[in-house]
Amino acid sequence: MATYCAAAVGTARGLVRPRWPDHAYLESLHDAGLPNASATVTVRALRQASKTVPTPFVAEGVRRPRGLRIAMTAFVVEHPTATFVVDPSICVDVMDRAFNELPLMLRLGVRPPADLVDIGAALDDAGLVRSDLAFALPTHLHWDHVSGLLDLPGLPVRLHTPEREWAMTGPVAPVGGVRPALADRPIDEYVLDGPPVLTFPRSHDLMGDGSVVLVDLAGHTPGSVGVLLHTATEWVLIAGDAAWHLLQVEQIRQKMAYPGVLADEDRDETFRSLHRLHAIRDQVRVVPTHDHDAARALRPA
Repeated sequence: MATYCAAAVGTARGLVRPRWPDHAYLESLHDAGLPNASATVTVRALRQASKTVPTPFVAEGVRRPRGLRIAMTAFVVEHPTATFVVDPSICVDVMDRAFNELPLMLRLGVRPPADLVDIGAALDDAGLVRSDLAFALPTHLHWDHVSGLLDLPGLPVRLHTPEREWAMTGPVAPVGGVRPALADRPIDEYVLDGPPVLTFPRSHDLMGDGSVVLVDLAGHTPGSVGVLLHTATEWVLIAGDAAWHLLQVEQIRQKMAYPGVLADEDRDETFRSLHRLHAIRDQVRVVPTHDHDAARALRPA
């Protein structure tokens, strides 16, 4: 109940007095530069459905444009040695198998589009079969980023160790089919054991050649990561839910308290992650998983 009260009070305050950027923190950030990559990958967003959400509920205190298109997107990355899926988001019958397990107050704020595209249909649309995938790589363990695993039995998953520990022991992350999605499959854990990259204090070179580097975006969940990809034309950073839309990154605006207080594990750390994304937005293409237009730019013509 205290959480819901905090969300209500924070929402009322955020409509008239949003949290402003911390310019001292922004100026303190050190840019360690991009990784040295010896290989390139391709990345494409799979077919998605979207809905329009009032802008202030995505970017606190922002009123223009009047609405933002929000989607639930999975991405396929093709590396010279493996093809994998980032954020396999939606399973068949996701409303019954995952969404309806969420608390009522959270369901009201994050209800997905009516014409959802499940992971199997999205892969079919892209001309891929499930056996093409070597593993799944979630940016974090919320239902709308892993429920598609329910339709990909046996597919190995690569997980950040702090994220797995939080999801398997805490009361929030398992809601929405997260634990069943991880059950009975190989799990390969990693830690952010590499040097700073750009404005991110820790990293992990997933493939060993600098083309897929995981960076620290903790806050939304304790082990949230961004997936930094070296393509032939640019660097792309899939940012998970550190932001729900690029407008937040551009203006450094946190999610509105409702539903942000219910979705972000650590609001202060999430806000700092927004600053780190803002500082490097001109060096890499930042793609929040739920930003329909940002993700759609990664779909083949």
